[in-house]
Amino acid sequence: MDRQGLQTWYLLVEDALPAADRLPLVVCHGGPGLTHDYLLRVARLSGAGRPCVFYDQFGNGRSGRRPGAPAEFWTVELFVRELESLIDHLGLADGFHLLGHSWGGMLALELAVRRPSGLRSVVVADAFASSALYLEEVAGLVAGLPAEARTAIERHEAAGTTDSAEYQKAIRVFYGRHVCRARPVPDEVMSTLAALAKDSTVYETMAGPSEFTMTGVLRDWDITDRLHQVEVPVLLVTGRHDEVTPRAAEPLWRRLPNVKWEIFEDSSHMPHVEEHDRFVALVDEFLRAAD
Repeated sequence: MDRQGLQTWYLLVEDALPAADRLPLVVCHGGPGLTHDYLLRVARLSGAGRPCVFYDQFGNGRSGRRPGAPAEFWTVELFVRELESLIDHLGLADGFHLLGHSWGGMLALELAVRRPSGLRSVVVADAFASSALYLEEVAGLVAGLPAEARTAIERHEAAGTTDSAEYQKAIRVFYGRHVCRARPVPDEVMSTLAALAKDSTVYETMAGPSEFTMTGVLRDWDITDRLHQVEVPVLLVTGRHDEVTPRAAEPLWRRLPNVKWEIFEDSSHMPHVEEHDRFVALVDEFLRAAD
């Protein structure tokens, strides 16, 4: 898809005989700055006759790049417009669902508050309503790390040396506890991480150098006071060990008008791989009810 010179790559996955009563599911990946790959297990829903649309947000993966763009080019609005254009390009105005993970969940909510024609429901997985509350909570998780990892993180962030090998080693301790606890780490997750390592422009500009140091565009993001505008049902998913702690996710549950919240006790930030069967079954049941 090409929109005003910005190219967006997408993938449609569907069963040979999609069910007529199963509306398409558009899947929004996280980051900002990741790729769709780590979410591909969600495509299992296509076996139940539901078309699934994956895409790489602009600046990432197989989509177009703008390496020389100034920092102000990368905005929340840019990605909302891209998602709107993709939905229009696919002709989904008659009905579709959204599933967003992490930043993708925030993006899905940004679209949902605009009440687009055709939106039937939203699955918000491992996302928050307020960057300030998220950062408060994630600071507590960093404080709970082993002393060696915690002090390395604090020292290198204070010195501005977050590209050092010691810092990268320390944040992997955090990731192993609060981002993906599955072992071995699934291939599709490793594929996404490899793409991020190759080009982290969007991630660093929108978020920052790590999951717990938000210095970019999203550092002041807050949708709390707009959540009442979401008219469709929402399924909220959180991992018990998630970097997006249950407390960070709680404002979504309190402020969304029609929301169901499920906490995955054995998961961190990726219940879709850490407790895959339960995740798919839960999402399938929710979407069928909203079809």
